Amino acid sequence: MTIYPQLIFDALKTVRYPGNGKNLIEAEMVEDDLRIDGMKVSFSIIFPKATDPFRKSVMKSAEAAIKLYVSKECEVTVKEKVAPTQEEEEQVLPNVKHIIAVSSGKGGVGKSTVTANLAIGLAKLGHSVGLLDCDIFGPSMPKMFQVEDARPYAENVNGKDLIVPIEKYGVKLLSIGFFVNPDQATLWRGAMACNAIKQLIEEAKWGDLDYLILDTPPGTSDIHLTLIQMLKITGAVIVSTPQEVALADARKGVNMYMNEKVNVPILGLVENMAWFTPAQHPDERYYIFGKEGAQRLAEELNVPLLGQIPLIQDICEGGDNGTPAVLDPASPQGMALMSMTAKIVTQVDKSRIAK
Repeated sequence: MTIYPQLIFDALKTVRYPGNGKNLIEAEMVEDDLRIDGMKVSFSIIFPKATDPFRKSVMKSAEAAIKLYVSKECEVTVKEKVAPTQEEEEQVLPNVKHIIAVSSGKGGVGKSTVTANLAIGLAKLGHSVGLLDCDIFGPSMPKMFQVEDARPYAENVNGKDLIVPIEKYGVKLLSIGFFVNPDQATLWRGAMACNAIKQLIEEAKWGDLDYLILDTPPGTSDIHLTLIQMLKITGAVIVSTPQEVALADARKGVNMYMNEKVNVPILGLVENMAWFTPAQHPDERYYIFGKEGAQRLAEELNVPLLGQIPLIQDICEGGDNGTPAVLDPASPQGMALMSMTAKIVTQVDKSRIAK
């Protein structure tokens, strides 16, 4: 069999790049270095950036497509290359050391509560912290920080107008909730929501940060994909309750980040609402949503269990009135949240060393 370049190109037209939905030929991602020597085929795929999360999966798909549509006898060598124009571009948020995405497979498990307390906990440990509320359709951070009436202003920095985050409890905070009517639904298509997130990332004065915490929407969505593409995420924290329904969705959240198309490390799981303890009987525990479900899931997936946060009225009230529970580190709930924060810092350090 004689292999012609057009056969290779036709095969590569069946491979789509998840970043833009176009096939490799349409997206002009195949470098002009195709070599065919008998049944040996080699070429390079050009990626937008060196940290592109889709590199491995796209290269494997390209190899598989040639074996499927050209010949299974082909010996395929696929190399990766970074687009020169992108290499020269300024890195997004170059002054942020670590970016942590806090996610949940489903809503209602307390992800935003954990996020707010994590950000404040990191600040209490002496770190410089930013928090980006990425839940465009249900922003809750303005209320949790009691800054619902705040309106960020723009500041000219080197000829460019940048949004100045609201600061409270030592945390720099931005949310779409500052810019929309809280009493009206945000009726935006996915592209509009993603563009809003991009603006809050690229056109904000975040400054030097040790940590930027992303409060992501529940489930998996275009917004998650946008964040993964734009930012070099250090790792993800998955929040779940012990309930089996929540754990089933938590598995999907873990899979999204661990999937070879994304390849973001999982820092660990947080079991929220782990048990209920009455204020009058602090030594008693009632497992309302099941017992140690997230702990078993963490063991199953071989990821750390970062904390078990009890179901305590003060945690709920603290979120509602803008005084997150971690502000009182001596309380049982504060100690649990600070312990969680410390474990996340440890996991970030381990992840950095592993790289």
